[in-house]
Amino acid sequence: MGINLSNVTRPVVEMKNITKKFGDFIANDNISLTIQKGEVHALLGENGAGKSTLMKILYGLYSPTSGKIYINGREVEIKNPNIAIQNKIGMVHQHFMLVKPFTVTENIILGLEKTGVFGKLKLNEAAREVEELSKKYGLHVNPNSKIEDITVGMQQRVEILKALYRGADILILDEPTAVLTPQEIHELGKIVYNLTQEGKSIIIISHKLKEIKEMANKCTIIRHGKFIDTVDVSKTSIEELASKMVGRKVNFIVDKKDKKTGKVVLKIENLVVKDNRGIATVNGLSLEVRAGEILGIAGIDGNGQTQFLEAITGLRKVESGKVSLHNRDITNKTPREIIESKIANIPQDRQKRGLVLDFTVAENMILENHSKEPFARRGILDHQNIYDFSKELINKFDVRPQDEYKIAGTLSGGNQQKVIIAREVTNDPDLMIAAQPTRGLDVGAIEYVHKALVTQRDANKAVLLVSLELDEVINVSDRIAVIFEGKIVGTVDSKEANMEQLGLMMAGGASA
Repeated sequence: MGINLSNVTRPVVEMKNITKKFGDFIANDNISLTIQKGEVHALLGENGAGKSTLMKILYGLYSPTSGKIYINGREVEIKNPNIAIQNKIGMVHQHFMLVKPFTVTENIILGLEKTGVFGKLKLNEAAREVEELSKKYGLHVNPNSKIEDITVGMQQRVEILKALYRGADILILDEPTAVLTPQEIHELGKIVYNLTQEGKSIIIISHKLKEIKEMANKCTIIRHGKFIDTVDVSKTSIEELASKMVGRKVNFIVDKKDKKTGKVVLKIENLVVKDNRGIATVNGLSLEVRAGEILGIAGIDGNGQTQFLEAITGLRKVESGKVSLHNRDITNKTPREIIESKIANIPQDRQKRGLVLDFTVAENMILENHSKEPFARRGILDHQNIYDFSKELINKFDVRPQDEYKIAGTLSGGNQQKVIIAREVTNDPDLMIAAQPTRGLDVGAIEYVHKALVTQRDANKAVLLVSLELDEVINVSDRIAVIFEGKIVGTVDSKEANMEQLGLMMAGGASA
């Protein structure tokens, strides 16, 4: 993808020997990067490899400890984002920086507002400019829509428009496909292509190999903060990219032996749950999960998965129906009672529901047991025991950096997920609920999470996997239940499942 690069000589961006230290920690270690005009250049690496740090240096959010930056052959010192914008650099962050009650236009012009008589905003004029820009690059955004009323994919387009409105020729997209549906990813690919046809240069920070293969011309791989290689994407296989990224061969097939299942652990009968609008999004759902199996739930987002998970973990009221664990009714129990009934939960939003981001790794490791011995005595926390216990788990579950005093919010997504898995597995649950457990993770971290789920299953635990990634559901599960409009419309053995059949069931077209 992108324009013909054969006649392009002078790079638009050169980052030479960039090093960035945070205290004793070296996030970027002597990295050099070259970007050509009209090129889509992927920056590939594991969670925590230093990709975002390098791009935050280019955008002026961080200053390099050493090294130089050249834009169109001219050395520049980018001390803040305003200087980056002056040098025609824009950045779309992984977590969007939009004001939700504002319209698309109001967000795009924020800080660059044009005013007329008596200081009145020229919103209509701005909306026309936004619409023209949107059409030029095939973004198709309604300038008058409110951010809170549009999809995540549309919000991302607004962020891209915001950068283009400020004159960006070099656009950094940080994990642009992490929260998009397959259709939105396809549409993003078209947008990226349109941008390169206009001579824009795109840097995509990612660990998603499939998207890199589809969108990028070149790919620079970073591992543990060090430059590994820059490759021509069209001449490099996904397997080669993966091994360069993690430093070893990656197994894309989940290693899982046949296993006899045991008794029913979780039984759900005719469950009805309402969403915040009072609409029954879970509407008569029934299923069973047995000891020694992974039951995967496949479905298109918005078919009641979130409300279903919240109901069985005590976060949302069950209107009718029954949830049983080992034949014991746990319907509408509190989250504390659910945890104490030996249910573990890897939540779909690890930052909102899985961790207290301002707490240390050690404090997050004992969140569910902080009031119990040996972590507390007579109501007073025993910090020595907490940190000693955490140190063991950090080593066992390979949390990086290996620092129990590290603030959880500063860890990469993959390492945050490891903290949650370490905590939940150590509680020795009878049922493990894993919701979108690999969302936003690199192939190495995905492999790790899948092994952790299979280990639970092999220890005769019941595992309930809910994922929007159909490949993941098929590869990891023993049985697959398909959810459509709040009901299970069919269950199939994963060995007999195929994409076409499941896709049809997910759309409500057939049942098993």
